[in-house]
Amino acid sequence: MTSSPSRKWWTMLGIGMGVFMSTLDSSIVNVSLPTLVEELHTSLAMIEWVILAYLLVVTSLILTMARLGDMFGKKKFYTLGLGLFTAGSLLCGLAPGILWLIGFRALQGLGAVMMFALGAAIITEVFPPQQRGQALGIMGGIVSVGIAIGPSLGGLLIGLVGWRSIFLVNVPVGVAAMIIVARVVPPSTIGLAGQRFDLIGALLLFATLSSYALGMTLGQHEGFAAPHTLGLLGFALLGLIGFVALESRLEQPMIDLRLFGNPLFGINLLMGFLVFIMIGGYFLLPFYLELVKGFPTEQVGLMLVVFPALMGLTAPISGTLSDRFGSRAISLIGLAVIVVACLLISTLDAGVGIPGYVLRLAPLGIGMGMFNSPNNSAIMGAAPRDRLGLASGLTALSRSLGQTSGLPLMGALFAFYVRGAETLPPGLDITAASSEALVAGLQATFRIAAGFILVAAILGALALYLDQRQREAAADAAPLAEVTLSQR
Repeated sequence: MTSSPSRKWWTMLGIGMGVFMSTLDSSIVNVSLPTLVEELHTSLAMIEWVILAYLLVVTSLILTMARLGDMFGKKKFYTLGLGLFTAGSLLCGLAPGILWLIGFRALQGLGAVMMFALGAAIITEVFPPQQRGQALGIMGGIVSVGIAIGPSLGGLLIGLVGWRSIFLVNVPVGVAAMIIVARVVPPSTIGLAGQRFDLIGALLLFATLSSYALGMTLGQHEGFAAPHTLGLLGFALLGLIGFVALESRLEQPMIDLRLFGNPLFGINLLMGFLVFIMIGGYFLLPFYLELVKGFPTEQVGLMLVVFPALMGLTAPISGTLSDRFGSRAISLIGLAVIVVACLLISTLDAGVGIPGYVLRLAPLGIGMGMFNSPNNSAIMGAAPRDRLGLASGLTALSRSLGQTSGLPLMGALFAFYVRGAETLPPGLDITAASSEALVAGLQATFRIAAGFILVAAILGALALYLDQRQREAAADAAPLAEVTLSQR
């Protein structure tokens, strides 16, 4: 299903506004946490749930919402998500206390997960295959812009108006997006009639993903050998095994495992997962900029914009190139650039100035922009039309799980190498280490991050080879099919 030229770009505007709003909100809230501790008279441990409530809902329900969108209509659920997110934003801005705020953030997450799960699927339906890469590239650029301006806009709003404004700013944007989506987005492709929703599978998946996300989060604070952490991660592993066993036996499963019968589909999802593990290391850069270089927080916020800004500029271009030259070739080039970027970042030290920092970070943004949109296009192109919602959900889940895994993993590696470079007294935080030790930790962590991307690049080369083999086989089979038809 494709739309008229004007209607498809209006659709892009409506879907893009929702994606931008939810992405902006995920980054704008981080800068408000110290203010919220003071204004709401609470603790740091409690205020972390302002982020965790949102993250856990999104991670746990993304495939459930994708499946419901395939069954009952993507437009219907995307519009509902916009409404819930907008209402949640209004309620967050009016929240009288911390527990209310946490509850309303969970409501925001419920709306956001519908948008995350189905946005790419709607764009894939509306735009023709020859423009799919360009369209998804523009969506990738919108995400990057939201991430880039979130911290600076949040700081400005909090300083001028107060913390409630970072939530209330979503309300007019959300209302406008709902009007546009309701009027211009065409009805979505719906699966075959008579489909049943796999409630047991959905509940098991919710418990599995919730346990994993919460276990990885607690592992950062309590350690990965702590009983609570091990228990949650162990339950997640058992839940995953049980879920796969259940889905393989059902006629109408929560996740159609036959999608993975196409090896290219699974390879591209794994590549995305590995890349977003590496992104966890990006959150170590503020430690380097503040503790090693001594830059003020305001300047650090501006310097962190380099990566998402260049990613946002590159994503639409790479999407257009993937339509012309093939998504897998462009994404493989992007992975090669990211490997170089990680190795360059691993050379940061106390003597590197601002130009040197920018030159090392620029390839990371360019490489991510070149990889992400074409890889998403390859995943969506490999999915059947009646499973686009599920494919979109799996794409978003690979990003979410990659970040959920990457942040504690890269943080643990950083702490390990910092303590290896300098002996710290028991109980002393690694932020008290010397500049030399912090630099050693950052350098070692990004060398390991380069290894993750190298594995993803090898998988990318394999995907390119398999894709070429499939095309050659299809080309060889076409003349035989024509001969068979002519003989009938």
